[in-house]
Amino acid sequence: MSRKPWDLHFLAEPEEVAGLRRVLRVHLGLWGLDELVDAAQLCVSELVANVITHVGPGTPTTLAVSMKGTHLRIEVHDPDTRALPTLLGEDVNSESGRGMELVTCTADRWGVQLLADQKVTWCELSTSLTSPNGHRRASHVTRAEHMLGLYCGAKPLATVGPGRLSTVTAEETVIGAIADLLHWLRAHGRDADDVLDRAQMHFEAGEG
Repeated sequence: MSRKPWDLHFLAEPEEVAGLRRVLRVHLGLWGLDELVDAAQLCVSELVANVITHVGPGTPTTLAVSMKGTHLRIEVHDPDTRALPTLLGEDVNSESGRGMELVTCTADRWGVQLLADQKVTWCELSTSLTSPNGHRRASHVTRAEHMLGLYCGAKPLATVGPGRLSTVTAEETVIGAIADLLHWLRAHGRDADDVLDRAQMHFEAGEG
């Protein structure tokens, strides 16, 4: 899976946050990182809120999302190199000043990079990916690779290189396996459409 970096320019206003969270959820879903949606959305909300509070509403800002190794990296760029985010050590009952504390508790690490004309506040979240463009270490995927490896009489597909040819070959193997399973269901008098519907329900629920 190709997870290409992307960015989005916006004005730092409170009403923009909900839209940023939606865009982030969609992209992470396409990247197969649904398990990070809540944490990533919280980090974006707090980083943007930090710009609104300490730099000012309406500040031209950029959200940039990428992979750094097997970590998801979230960056918020703004033009003020003076207002640096800090851990304020606010009282536990305080309603403000706790944004970066929440980021600290949620992300694996965060920091600030000062450039000539802008400040980049970033955080990184760990994933269960095997590589930046690989899949998650999920039991569903591991079982499928083992089954397909047995099906095609070769090594498990996890050992196949990431080139396009191997990806196409793997996809054709999956299609062949599904077709053969449908033939098996028909031969045993089972309703293939019903089984496919139930499989889709399990897939959407993340069940094995």
